[in-house]
Amino acid sequence: MKKPKLSPKLKLKNPIKRRLGAEARVTEAFANVPRITNDTVAEHREEVLAGARKFIYPLQHSKHRVVRTSAILLVTALIAFFSYVGLALYRFQSTSTFLYDVTRVIPLPVAKAGSKWVSYESYLFELKRNMHYYHTQQHIDFSAPNGKPQLARLKTQAMNSVIQAAYVKELAAPKGIHVTDQEVHDQVALVRSQNRLGSNDRVFKDVLNEFWGWSVTDFERELRQQLLQQKVASTLDTVSLDRANSVLKQVQGGADFAALATANSDDAATKTNGGQYPNPILRSDHAVPPQLAAAFFSLKANETSGLITSGYTREIIKVIDTNGSSVHAAHIQFNIKDIDSRIKPLAAKQPSHQYIKI
Repeated sequence: MKKPKLSPKLKLKNPIKRRLGAEARVTEAFANVPRITNDTVAEHREEVLAGARKFIYPLQHSKHRVVRTSAILLVTALIAFFSYVGLALYRFQSTSTFLYDVTRVIPLPVAKAGSKWVSYESYLFELKRNMHYYHTQQHIDFSAPNGKPQLARLKTQAMNSVIQAAYVKELAAPKGIHVTDQEVHDQVALVRSQNRLGSNDRVFKDVLNEFWGWSVTDFERELRQQLLQQKVASTLDTVSLDRANSVLKQVQGGADFAALATANSDDAATKTNGGQYPNPILRSDHAVPPQLAAAFFSLKANETSGLITSGYTREIIKVIDTNGSSVHAAHIQFNIKDIDSRIKPLAAKQPSHQYIKI
């Protein structure tokens, strides 16, 4: 009986042969694995590192190129930025808020007075507050034909102001004259107590912002400069101080106040009337400096004060009578020599140089 033939599709591969082939490949693979010993470890490490360098070197080259490109772009951007700022400020004299903020960060000069650099920021600070006042309160359009001469005048005024401030600092330095934070705060408190700039904090801030576009800090900055100028003028003028002290001794010795005022006062409007003010004085009276207004209400009837420095004058005051809300008073005034008389000789020796043409 013949055995049936199996279909070719049903023939099975030899499993033993397949297993032997796989084992042979594994054996061959392990045979090709290099043997690492203490003697060959350095050689194999170098082979691994050499393979890695193929990938590392292209990455390093790419990184250096990125750094170089970024540096070139940064330098280009800085050159473009400073070129724009230089043209906008020194040629076109822009007063934009952006450029003002730039000058607050970068100390660009607008002039030099003596040995003092005058910052562009200080010039714009003075100019912008006057522009704000005339624009909001006087409705001046500085871009209009009739507004351009006004703007030129304000620019000149701002430049003169900051140059003068630089010379004042030059005069103050050898004498060690400076203004403390407490002096600034006391002056602000004095003005506020007399309701000269609003009855409360909110009104005070609103007044500053409405008229000058200032914050309280801006106001204190301007006030500090004014106080320094007054202190320099007062300190350097020893002549008026000697005159005032001489008259004060006579007042304290019982001499007639009215007669001394007539003979010595620098106030032409009151000296012929024995130094007496023509009208009653109120606490918030803008006709008298705030220092004097405060002193008037600290004295009783027929009392006289010591020597009071009020801005650009030295004063001796006398209260004639008071009703609580106002006083009748007299004063003997000694004018302090104007600061310009101190600045002119210094400016002649060390002329100022402006870096913009107004």
